[in-house]
Amino acid sequence: MEFTHYRSCNLCEAMCGLQIEVKNGSIQGFKGDPKDSFSRGHICPKGPELKSLYEDPDRIKFPLKRTESGWEEVSWVSVLSEIATKIVNIQSKYGNDSVGIYNGNPTVHNYGSMLFGQRFVSRIKTKNNFSATSVDQLPHQLLSYLMFGHQLLIPIPDIDRTQFFLILGGNPFASNGSLMSVPDVKKRLKSIQDRGGKYIVVDPRKTETAEHANEHIFIKPGTDVFFLLSIVHVIFKEKLTKPNPLVKEADLISIQSLVNEFDPETVSKITGIPKETIQRIALEFATAPSAVCYGRVGVSTQEFGALCQWLINTINTITGNLDKEGGAMFTLPAVDLVGEGSVIRSSPGSFNTYQSRVRKLPEFNDELPVSALAEEILTEGEGQIRCLVTSAGNPVLSTPNGKRLENALSSLDLMISFDFYLNETTKHAHYILPPTSALEHDHYDLIFNVFAIRNTARYNEPLFPPKEGMLHDWEIFTDLTKRIELKRSGKDLPEELIRTKLTPANIIDHALKSGPYGAKQNPDLQMSLELLKNSPHGVDLGPLKRSFPERLYTDDKKIQLFPNHLEKDLPRLKEKFQKHLVANQSLYPFLLIGRRHLRNNNSWMHNLPKLMSGKPRCTMMIHPDDANQLGIKNEEEVIVASKVGQLTIPIEITEELMKGVVSIPHGFGHNRTGTNQKVASQFSGVSINDLTDDQNLDEFSGNAAFSGVQVKIMKIKN
Repeated sequence: MEFTHYRSCNLCEAMCGLQIEVKNGSIQGFKGDPKDSFSRGHICPKGPELKSLYEDPDRIKFPLKRTESGWEEVSWVSVLSEIATKIVNIQSKYGNDSVGIYNGNPTVHNYGSMLFGQRFVSRIKTKNNFSATSVDQLPHQLLSYLMFGHQLLIPIPDIDRTQFFLILGGNPFASNGSLMSVPDVKKRLKSIQDRGGKYIVVDPRKTETAEHANEHIFIKPGTDVFFLLSIVHVIFKEKLTKPNPLVKEADLISIQSLVNEFDPETVSKITGIPKETIQRIALEFATAPSAVCYGRVGVSTQEFGALCQWLINTINTITGNLDKEGGAMFTLPAVDLVGEGSVIRSSPGSFNTYQSRVRKLPEFNDELPVSALAEEILTEGEGQIRCLVTSAGNPVLSTPNGKRLENALSSLDLMISFDFYLNETTKHAHYILPPTSALEHDHYDLIFNVFAIRNTARYNEPLFPPKEGMLHDWEIFTDLTKRIELKRSGKDLPEELIRTKLTPANIIDHALKSGPYGAKQNPDLQMSLELLKNSPHGVDLGPLKRSFPERLYTDDKKIQLFPNHLEKDLPRLKEKFQKHLVANQSLYPFLLIGRRHLRNNNSWMHNLPKLMSGKPRCTMMIHPDDANQLGIKNEEEVIVASKVGQLTIPIEITEELMKGVVSIPHGFGHNRTGTNQKVASQFSGVSINDLTDDQNLDEFSGNAAFSGVQVKIMKIKN
C-alpha cells in the first residue's frame, strides 16, 4: 500500500509543510510540501528526522519505575495509582506547594500536552510552577502584558512587507524564526533586499543570518539596552517621532527625559559600536517607508532583557511602525488565544502577585523563574519542593547552574517525568511516563500560529497508530488528574485506565467554529476541523492586518508606552551605565555567549543520527587575536571557568566572534552517567549551563541572564 501523507513539522517554530511518502507501513521519503502557501515547499534538515524520532530504539514507549535493581517496566494502571497516591500524601503532609512542576519547550509543540497538561497543573494547586519561559521569551510576554494588556499580543515582524529590518540577538537562519514563525526565512530575507530594502544584524557573533545581511555590527554582550536607549535618544533629538493617538503624551515626555543621557558618543564607549553607526541606524530606521526592530534570545537572556524588549516595542511605536504593514504587527489565528470569549483563551497574564519563597523573585502568569528551582528544592522549610513533575524538559542542560540542579533533583522524595527519553534530567525520576511521538498523534499548532508572520491554519492527523498499550500525553494527564481527585476525596482508584470522551480534537473543533474564521464571523469560509481535514496543505488566512485599538486589552485602550513597573528598574539601569563607563579589570576577562544550530535547537534532538552528522559542533569559538594572546591553537582543548564551575572544551578559532567574546552552543553535556541516549552520548560535548549562574537574573522580569557570562580561559598543562 502506497500513499502520501501531509503534515506540518513541529520540531521548531516554523511549521513547515511536509510531504511524506509511505509504502507498506514504512516511510520512503520526505520533502517540503510545495502546495503549502506558508512554507512554500521549504524544508530544513530537522523535518525528515521525525522518522528517526519515531523509530529511535532508545525511545521509551511504556512506563518505567526506578527500583533498587534498576529501571522496571510497569503497567499504566499500577504506576498512575502509585503516583497519584504519593502526590496526595506529600501534599497532605507538607502542603500544596511541596509539589513543583516544570514544563519544557517541546510542550508548546504539542497541543494535547498543552490543553490537558494545564488541567493537571491547575488541579495540583501549587505556586511552584516553572517552565522554559524564564530562560527564553519571558521579557517578550511580560512587556506585551504591561504595554498591550495581554501576554500573547506579541508584535510580529511583518517580514514579507518591510523595507528595513533591524535584528538584535536573533539568528533566524538557525532558528527558522523565534517568536516569529517564518519558514523559508532565507528567501524572505533576501526578498527584502531584492525589493530595495535592507536588513541589519547587531550581534557579538557574525551569525549565519549576519553573513548574508546588508550589514553586521558587533556589540559587546549585555549592552544592547544602551544601544537601544541611544537609538531612541537620536529619534527624539532629530524630532523623528510619529504621532500616535494610542500613546499618551506623558509617556513620551517620560521616555524623552530618560534617554537624554544616553547619547551615541557615550554609549559607543560601552557597546563598542561607533557613534556614527548608532546615529545612522536611528535615522535610517525612522525615515524608512516601513521598518521593524526585532530582538530574540540574545537580548532576552541578559540582565536588562525586559528593558530591551520595552525599548524594541518603543522604537517600533514612536516611529509609526507598530501595527503597521511592514512593521511590527499582530496575528489573528483561527484559534484565537487572545480574543475575549475564545474557547481556549489564554490568561492575559499577571505579574509579581506572589514571589518565590527563598529569593522573593516575581511570578509571571502563575510561574516562578526557573533559576529559583534548585534553591526551592534544597532550602528546608515550609513550602520546600519535595516532589517534582517534569514534562518534555531537560532543565539540567537547559537552565542555569545545571550541576546545582542535578544535586537538587537527587534529593527529591518523588520525581515524575513525562518524557520518552532517559536523559540527564529524567534519570533522577522515580517514574518516567512516556507519551507517543509526533507521528503517532494528531496535532494543531496552538502557539506558533500566534507568532506566525502570516495567518494560517493546518491540522495534522496521525501517520501511524501507536503500539498497543501506548498512551498520548493528554491521556496520561487525564488519567492521573482524575486519580488525584479520587484519592483526595477518599474514593477507591479504578483497576482500569480512566478515559475521557473529550479529546484535544473536540476542543479545537469547537474553537475553530466559534473563532474569527468560523461560520458566524466568516460565513464564506466556515472554519472547522472538518475543513482542515479536507485541506491537507493547510488554509491560508491572509497577511497580518491592523488590529489596534480593537485588540488592545489595556483598561483605557491605550498603549502603555511607559509602564509603571518600569520605573523600579531604572536606578539599576543607571547604576550599571555608570559602572560601564569606568575601566574594570576582571579575573574573568572574557564574555561567554551561547549559540544554536539549525540541526539541533533542542537537546533531545541530539539523539537523532543525521542531525548530529558533520563536524563536531560543541566547540568554543574564539577570535584569532584572543587565541594568539592565550597561546592556544585551533582544536586545542582548554579549561573554561566561571564563578560557578569549569569545563574542558576544544576551541574553534574564527573571526565570527567579537574580540573578548567566546561562544559555546546550547544543549550539550551528554557525558553524564545513567542516561540511555546512545547517539547523544557519542556527541556528548559539554553543557554551557555548567558555567552559567542561577543567581544572575534580569531582576525586573526574573528571566535568566545567560548572555555575557564572565569567564576565564586556561591552557591545559602537559
